[in-house]
Amino acid sequence: MPHNAKSEARPESAINGSGPDYSTLRAMREARGYSVEKLSLTCGLAVDEIEDIESGKVTDPLKLRRIVSALRLPQEALITPAAPTPAAQGRSLS
Repeated sequence: MPHNAKSEARPESAINGSGPDYSTLRAMREARGYSVEKLSLTCGLAVDEIEDIESGKVTDPLKLRRIVSALRLPQEALITPAAPTPAAQGRSLS
């Protein structure tokens, strides 16, 4: 049987390591007084899914939105500006 194209695809930023750092999510969760278990019950995600997101293994935007909503944070709370690359600064990569 062919591989299902709808399987969880990882964005290129997650593959090459240049994506946002969600390690601050744990600090935000703890600052709000939530354990992983309590957040799991509040947002409907499994404990291991939340732990994977906090460790940067998973960056599913829908799951992130559920967590942000459960913590009553603004959507922008998890957006980390990317460091400018030489190309973005108008310089050649070579």
